[in-house]
Amino acid sequence: MIKCIAVDDEPLALEIMEDYIRKVPFLTLAGKFENAATALRFIQDEPVDLVFLDIKMPDITGIQFLKSLKYPPMVVFTTAYGEYALDGFNLDVVDYLLKPVPFERFLKAAAKASETWSATQQKNVSAGNNAIPMDAAWVNDYIFIKTEYKIIKINLEDILFIEALKDYTKIYTQNLPVLTLRSLKSFETRLPADKFIRVHRSYLVSLNKINCVEKNTVMIANQSIPISDGYRDRFYDVINRNS
Repeated sequence: MIKCIAVDDEPLALEIMEDYIRKVPFLTLAGKFENAATALRFIQDEPVDLVFLDIKMPDITGIQFLKSLKYPPMVVFTTAYGEYALDGFNLDVVDYLLKPVPFERFLKAAAKASETWSATQQKNVSAGNNAIPMDAAWVNDYIFIKTEYKIIKINLEDILFIEALKDYTKIYTQNLPVLTLRSLKSFETRLPADKFIRVHRSYLVSLNKINCVEKNTVMIANQSIPISDGYRDRFYDVINRNS
């Protein structure tokens, strides 16, 4: 799945992008934003793979937004103005969509992004960039976690949820909680996406362990876990697919 966001100051254009993204099985929408500043704050905390980005926006334009990123994700420009095509080429964007964007044209851009993403993943594998750190080794249906002065084994089926604290991460299991220095992001990246999902900046939960969902809260083993705005859409997408 390619994790993406949409950024556009026009609410209707955002709704169209959201609808298009949800129709493409290999795309997952992590958030939508009406200004670049809010989107920038989001991806600083939550890196994404792809941004569908309007160009002409108040305060910060799409081009300024892209240039401000030290490690930019893939970008597809969505704009009503054709004169920025050269900027898009120079900034190495995946594609350049002119509004109004037909779904067929959007699908072609999504396919190009998928090809680029797959090629990058394969390159990383070949280069060995996906090596697993020694303090958290993922093997089959369990993980090894380095905590304090020992390495312990945790079965994935025993994990209830994982919480990011100030200086460490806490893994809540059916037995005792475990503390580790690994980041929550590393767990989100490596744990199976069909079993675990991020619901908040500070929480990653096991889908199998959810007892119920009420308003903006997930209940797991009598623990109340908040669902934040940035993760709500994707969370309910997954829940609805499995209902």
